[in-house]
Amino acid sequence: MSDKITKFEDLNTWKEAMRLTSDIYKSFLIFKDFGFRDQIRRSAVSIPSNIAEGYERQSNKEFIQFLFIAKGSAAELRTQLYLAKDFQYLNKEVADDFIERSRKISAMTSKLIKSRKENF
Repeated sequence: MSDKITKFEDLNTWKEAMRLTSDIYKSFLIFKDFGFRDQIRRSAVSIPSNIAEGYERQSNKEFIQFLFIAKGSAAELRTQLYLAKDFQYLNKEVADDFIERSRKISAMTSKLIKSRKENF
């Protein structure tokens, strides 16, 4: 199996963001605070969506710009996860796991930005 990236679906950052988004959606399936539910879902969806959209753009510069947007969305999501923990919308263990995973996605995105700046 090759590690060559030929489509956005090959990017580990995108794969991790998709898994986290899926888990967040499932955690907020039956949830009465609709405004909060919709906002946390939107910020989660924004991460893999911006990675994918940026990858499909015409230039490396545009891809990097979208990676920065994805990184910003990861920070937005992390803030909402801290609130979800504070409001006890999520139990501490689940919230902490999601927070750590969003940090990992942020770090992976930073490495991808650095790689794209240096090698393309």
